[in-house]
This record gives sequence, C-alpha cells and structure tokens, in this order.
Amino acid sequence: MSSFLDILNQDLNPSREIEALKAKISVKTFKKGEILQRNGDRISRIYYVKKGLLRSYMIDDKGKEHIFMFAPEDWIIADGADFSSPCQLFIDVLEDSEIEIINKKLFEEEYIPETLTSDKQRTAAMIKRISVLQERVIMLMSATAIERYEHFKSTYPQIMQRVPQRMIASYLGITPEALSKVKGKRAKSN
Repeated sequence: MSSFLDILNQDLNPSREIEALKAKISVKTFKKGEILQRNGDRISRIYYVKKGLLRSYMIDDKGKEHIFMFAPEDWIIADGADFSSPCQLFIDVLEDSEIEIINKKLFEEEYIPETLTSDKQRTAAMIKRISVLQERVIMLMSATAIERYEHFKSTYPQIMQRVPQRMIASYLGITPEALSKVKGKRAKSN
C-alpha cells in the first residue's frame, strides 16, 4: 500500500524534507458519512486515501449537490482554494476509510518551497494541475452525456460499483434519469 510520502518521493526524492514532513502527517480512520471538510472552513487539509473512498462536492444556492471529484485508494483530494481563503468544497467519506492528513497551509508554506527549487519544477506541477482541471471543464462544457460517462468510466474504473448512480449523475452534470438513458443507449450500441 502506498502513502502520501511515497508519491512525493517518486516525483522529487527530497529525503531531508520528507523526513521533516513525516512527523506532520497524521493517519486516521473515518466512518462512511463523516464530513472531513465543509464549505467555509478556514483550515484546509490535504487527504491521501490509503483505503476507502472520498468525494468533494459543492451545494448550490438551490440546494443541489454538484460532485467535483472522487478519490479512491492512492488518490489525493483537497480543496483548490488558496489557503488564505475559506474552503469552497465539502469533502466527505463514502466508505469506511483510512486517510493520511496534512495541513494544506503547512504543506504549501514549508514543504513546497524547499523541494520545488526550480521554476521549471513549479511550472510543471502547475501545468499538470491546470490540465486536469481544464479537461474536466471542457468535458462539462462540450462533451455529450455519453462521452462524459465514458470519460468517467476510464478515469474512475474502480468505483463504478462503489457509489450510488445519483452521485455518478451529479459528477456528470446530468440527472439520474438521464444517466439511465445513457446506459441504455450504450447497451444497445454494444
């Protein structure tokens, strides 16, 4: 089983910084249904999923839930807002989970400046984050429901049977009824 530190070591191999960071990461278990972060929280954390499943989402002014992402095993999930701003997303537990947690502000202020020593590394890390976000936005803006469903299946193959269909529909930006139609059309075309 991997850890958050394993991922950092793969990309950067900063042994001194990893050792200092190790003491600041806590490992906790959470039960299904627990909310780890709420919209408006002032303290943001980075969560690495060792076991289980998390999701991030927002609730609009009309009370409708919009899922931003799922985080199965070996994924990292966090609010993208700057650490000086309140959190914009909720993060909750969809399955009993074991999670590594670190304070986002601490990570960004203490670890990143020490390890990403070149502008090239900082730029590459930023471009990677932007490209993932851009792909998600483009899919929501221009892809058909069927294309978004296919993309979801390829991005999250291991969780198709682990979350309710209403959550998959929310992630895709469609109703559960529309998701049923998409699945029906796919079944007919196969």
